[in-house]
Amino acid sequence: MDSIDSGYVKDVLVNTDWVAQNLNTPGVRLIEVDEDILLYDTGHIPGAVKVDWQTDFWHPVERDFIGPDQVSELLGRLGIKEGDQIILYGDKSNWWASYAYWFLSYSGVQNLKLMNGGRQKWMAEERETSTDYPTIEATQYPQLTRDESLRAYRDEVRAHLESVQAGKGALVDVRSPDEFSGKVTHMANYPQEGVLRGGHIPGARSIPWAKATNEDGTFKSADELKELYAGEGVTPDKDVIAYCRIAERSSHSWFVLRELLGYPKVRNYDGSWTEWGNAVGMPIEKTYSEA
Repeated sequence: MDSIDSGYVKDVLVNTDWVAQNLNTPGVRLIEVDEDILLYDTGHIPGAVKVDWQTDFWHPVERDFIGPDQVSELLGRLGIKEGDQIILYGDKSNWWASYAYWFLSYSGVQNLKLMNGGRQKWMAEERETSTDYPTIEATQYPQLTRDESLRAYRDEVRAHLESVQAGKGALVDVRSPDEFSGKVTHMANYPQEGVLRGGHIPGARSIPWAKATNEDGTFKSADELKELYAGEGVTPDKDVIAYCRIAERSSHSWFVLRELLGYPKVRNYDGSWTEWGNAVGMPIEKTYSEA
C-alpha cells in the first residue's frame, strides 16, 4: 500500500491519491464517520458507507458500547467481509474516524486504516463525490473478541496515578488549554454535557490533540510527533493513558501514539472528563483561578 511516511512504525495510513485509485478495488471498503452526521448526505466518497458514532457504536441504554456480537452485526449490515481492507475517514481532521478506528480495534476488528487528511482534504482537492448510498449486500461477519488492553476504565486510571507519580506511567490530556486549566468545562461552541467540575486528572500532561496535525488535516511527521510527546515526558517506555471529554479527541492522540509512533502500551480512557469530573471521590487539579 501507499507509504505515507517511512518514519511511522505501522502501515495504517493511506493518502487521498491511493483512495482515488482504489475506489473500485474489490475488498477495499470505505467508511465515513463524521461528528456532523449530516455531512455524508451532502456528498461523500463514491462507494463509502456511513457510520453514526452514537446510534451505531453506543449501547442504547447503558453508558457503554455495543458488544462484540453487535459489532459483527453492524459490519455485516455494512456488507463488510472478513479480510476486507477497511479505510476510515471523516471530518475534523479524522476525530471521529480515529474514534471508530480505536473502537473497532478494541472490538477486535482487523485490517483498519485511516485516510490521511480525512474528508476535509478530499473536499479541498475537489475530488469526486456522490450523494448516492451504495447498494449493500449483507454479509456474515465473523465473531469478534474485545482487546481490553486498549481501553482504560475509571478505577484503572485512579490506580494509574501512582505509576504517573513514580515516573513509570503517563497521562495525556488532549483537550484545550482552557479545559485543562479548569477555566471552562467544555470546548467553545459545544454543549456542556453536564460535567460539574473543571480541571484535569492529577499528573496529566496537556498535549492538545491538534498539535499532532497539519493545517490540511494530515498527521505531522514521525519526527515532529516524537518531539511533541517526548517534550512532555510521554515516552515509549511508559504506560500511557489518554483522555479528553468523551474520548473522540483522545482516540486521535491514541492513534498517533500507538499506531504511528508504536508506543507499546497506550490506552484510551473513554469515560474521560465527563465521568471523572462528576465522579465522587476522584481527585482533580486546577491551574486556573478567577482571583
